[in-house]
Amino acid sequence: MPRPRPSTRTARATPTCRLHSPPTERSSTSTATSASSRWSSSPRPRTWAGCSTPSRPSARSRAVQPRAWASPSWKRCWCSTVGSATPPSPTTSCRRPSTCPPSRSPPSSSSRSLALPSAPRASASHPASLRRLLWSPPSAQPPNSTSPTCRSDRPTSHSPEREMTHEDLRIDGDRLLRRISDLAAIGPIGGGGSCRLALTDEDRDGRDLVVTWMHDLGLDVAVDGIGNVVAVRPGRTDTPPVMTGSHIDTVRTGGRYDGNLGVLTGLEVLETLTERDIETEHPFAVAFFTDEEGARFPPDMLGSLVYVGGMGLEEALDIIGIDGAVVGDELDRIGYRGPYPCPGPAPHAFVELHIEQGPVLEAEGVTIGAVTGVQGISWTEYTVTGQSNHAGTTPMHLRHDAGFAAASIATHVRGLATRMGDGQVATVGRLELHPDLVNVVAGSAVLTVDLRNTDESLLQGAEADLAGFVDDLAAAEGVEITDRSLARFEPVVFDERVVDIVAATAERLGHTVNRMPSGAGHDAQMLARVCPTGMVFVPSRDGISHNPAEHTDADDLMAGADVLLQVMLAVDRATLDGGVPS
Repeated sequence: MPRPRPSTRTARATPTCRLHSPPTERSSTSTATSASSRWSSSPRPRTWAGCSTPSRPSARSRAVQPRAWASPSWKRCWCSTVGSATPPSPTTSCRRPSTCPPSRSPPSSSSRSLALPSAPRASASHPASLRRLLWSPPSAQPPNSTSPTCRSDRPTSHSPEREMTHEDLRIDGDRLLRRISDLAAIGPIGGGGSCRLALTDEDRDGRDLVVTWMHDLGLDVAVDGIGNVVAVRPGRTDTPPVMTGSHIDTVRTGGRYDGNLGVLTGLEVLETLTERDIETEHPFAVAFFTDEEGARFPPDMLGSLVYVGGMGLEEALDIIGIDGAVVGDELDRIGYRGPYPCPGPAPHAFVELHIEQGPVLEAEGVTIGAVTGVQGISWTEYTVTGQSNHAGTTPMHLRHDAGFAAASIATHVRGLATRMGDGQVATVGRLELHPDLVNVVAGSAVLTVDLRNTDESLLQGAEADLAGFVDDLAAAEGVEITDRSLARFEPVVFDERVVDIVAATAERLGHTVNRMPSGAGHDAQMLARVCPTGMVFVPSRDGISHNPAEHTDADDLMAGADVLLQVMLAVDRATLDGGVPS
């Protein structure tokens, strides 16, 4: 077993609760009710940590306010006056800080088919930070008018020979690609990529845009205490929803598809069902989770981890980022610490669409990956303390060189992965030296090691091997080396029933399929703790991701989107009463 990883972070004072109050039409006792009761009156076979009663909303409440989830209040949406310290009142989904019209009814079958335009992009006169305050969706157009959103030429209507069925449904590819492009334009970097580190201004602007699209579709939008956003379309029954989603935060050198594809395709699925006036048995939901990348605030998949109860909310709110920022403070600053408690209610099932972020599908000429699980992840930060000294006068055998020790760890990690074979990967992704001068022996170093394996016992073996090497290195070089665990997740196996549905659906739609594990971490691996879960992969050109050059061909994007739509419909009809496999 790997040795314990001591924490080097000083404990911070923990407030009793740092949540805004929910809309006033919820009773004063509703927030104390278990999260599961919001989707089902029967208890789940799982104990959930409660959340203390939220406090009043702060004076920094934003215009985009959450609404109740799958409940009769879906017929209303919420907005508030910017800067108001009072709870919002039920109004239309207006983005303006005043003159909101009264409550509106849910869209009719005719008005639901309209595709409203997205909010205008930022300009010199209307910066992105003000877009949410200055734009209000236009009024609904007559059903026979031309929608401002172009329709795809891909066939979606029934043939003259037979009546259209759910199996004939396809998403609007042009609309999906436009939304991907619009979101990628927030936090743009060279090469066509994006930088929206979690809870930064750019992340806030991306959230605002996606939440605007959710409100435009009349979805019931809720924000929880860690900033996860879930939008629900009602079904025939008030039961746990079939959920999809992913994340919209990026690494510093992010592409335009990682995470974004899953969220925006989920939105497209719900819009397609609404356009066709199709009622599903379960509610359908699309979510984006906070800080999936973990690039600013470790661990990765933070939002979904808190959502399923894997980490307490207060512990997550106190996490300190690589820039010294604190999660809770940043959620307050960007206005996305919501009123709904964590953990959240478990869905009926969760299915995530994602780019592969690897070369396997493209190399094998396969269109769809039916993901069988996610490999285990171990992140460790090492701090090496040596002695800073003159580079010219200090003999080699008398040095306590932190830079050499850090480099030795990096080369050992590479050799470790090579010896263990293809199932093991290892990366030193961050390395900092101090004083970082050309003529000074480094006095200290900080580096991170990322170990991954699909086999838990092999991953533990790799951790033990590295720990032993670090101990020997510290003694040999006369340096002190401390470590801190940043993330540790065991390998996850997805529900075979959902994996089978993904594979069968892809084959029925005429696509080649490969059953495969994921080398990257995903929000789906967290949701697998509480509900049947699966994933759909589409190819990544040259296996490149976390890079502005990240690319997936449009045909593959459309194939994955259509598979997701049909898988969600199939899961809606499927009996998954067995819950989470043990």
